[in-house]
Amino acid sequence: MRQRVAYKVTTRRKHSDAVADNLLNQNFNPTGPNEVWAGDVTYCRTAEGWMYLAVVMDLYSRRIVGWHMDKRMTTDLVCKALTKAYNLRQPPAGLVSHSDRGSQYTSKRFRKLLRSYKMRASMGDVGACWDNAVVERFFGSLKHDWLYKVPQPTRAHMKADVAAYMRYYNLERLHTANGDISPVDYENTLRKVSGFS
Repeated sequence: MRQRVAYKVTTRRKHSDAVADNLLNQNFNPTGPNEVWAGDVTYCRTAEGWMYLAVVMDLYSRRIVGWHMDKRMTTDLVCKALTKAYNLRQPPAGLVSHSDRGSQYTSKRFRKLLRSYKMRASMGDVGACWDNAVVERFFGSLKHDWLYKVPQPTRAHMKADVAAYMRYYNLERLHTANGDISPVDYENTLRKVSGFS
């Protein structure tokens, strides 16, 4: 009897690419926003073929602050997701950007982008999906609670459905890690208390 494959490997690193230290060490609860972001890539099946989704999550509130979808899984995919996050949040220098060791994240282009944004790279250990467990859980809920419940006939349909989930997830979905309020409400509560902007 063949064992079922638990997950599909989405990224492979070139030996020439650099690997960053794991600055996170599974500490998924920073003390404030724009301290630690986590990025990852997943695949989504449509009747037209695969779509790949890259996300950037602020671990403080679990809010998705940047994302991008494409039919090809390239360095451009993760760079566009990070650029959207940076443009939305304008974080201070020193933010930790955590990811796996996939080729997109270890590439010279992505490392150069991190440097230009004054971010510090952090990478999980090889094959250790729990090193990015919070983003993995997000992908699980996106697929099982949302995408798998309706047919996905086209890539355009999938992209629109993912956009709808991002709005629901950030604005409405309750998170136990946030005291049972949505990521945006959690950040808004912090604004009222501390004047965070």
